[in-house]
Amino acid sequence: MRALSVFGIAALLIGLLWVGQGTGYVNWPQSSFMISQIRWAYYGAALAVLGLILILLGRR
Repeated sequence: MRALSVFGIAALLIGLLWVGQGTGYVNWPQSSFMISQIRWAYYGAALAVLGLILILLGRR
């Protein structure tokens, strides 16, 4: 179950990064194709939700 939590935390953090890049709030790395592309914000939100679900499952 610990592996689920680790993957969940990783998915949550990557998802939040994608949301930040997709909305234009995070400009790292400078040459990323994801910056200000709202599609990536949606993908990131979905990945973050999946990460939260994995974290919750891992805590059971």
